Amino acid sequence: MVNSDHKFPLSSGGGASSGESGKTLLCSDGASLSDCDDAPDVCRYRDELEVLRQQVVKDPLTGLFNIRYFQMALEREIERTERSGGALSLAMIDLDHFKKVNDTWGHEVGNQVLQTVAGTLVKMTRKIDVQCRYGGEEFAVLLPSASASVAAMVGERLRQAISRCVIPHESGDIRVTASIGIATVTNLDDIAPERLTDMADQQLYEAKLSGRNCVRGIGANVIDV
Repeated sequence: MVNSDHKFPLSSGGGASSGESGKTLLCSDGASLSDCDDAPDVCRYRDELEVLRQQVVKDPLTGLFNIRYFQMALEREIERTERSGGALSLAMIDLDHFKKVNDTWGHEVGNQVLQTVAGTLVKMTRKIDVQCRYGGEEFAVLLPSASASVAAMVGERLRQAISRCVIPHESGDIRVTASIGIATVTNLDDIAPERLTDMADQQLYEAKLSGRNCVRGIGANVIDV
């Protein structure tokens, strides 16, 4: 479900490593190690390292990136925007009245809702976008090279897609809505990562005040969707 474009390297070396016998023990490109007596152990350790890497950067429930990865990606994208120009947008997404879902149908159903929404975020955004579970029922999507107007359209598309999600239940289909706050910066803004997050959070708060199930944004111009 999760975008695979964002990866951390597991090996700091390039090429292959060899022992005194001249046999290849480990290749950074994942080449076959069948000629090595320790190949099964090396492969197992490599698989275990990959599992650990996923656990460090992924949310176990939704499969999205977690807040730790989000913070690193945000810093990286701001630096890239400052170097290359253009814009960077952030969408903060909060499910409306989610506590009622848990209270009415239970946490297992609530988890199904979160997983469904997570899948929708991935499906409705680009591979270069970074989709994260920010915490609880709140999500964040980094939109590299997206202007304020483009981000507003993406936010509205996400809002509509979430509202169309259906979670089947024996007592009837369950539907949810989301409030979305968007903030946009350019390479001229010289902004700190936490400032961009605060701006998007403030717009999310405005969306809640406006009755929920809507998008509010700020960038070069105020966006009212």
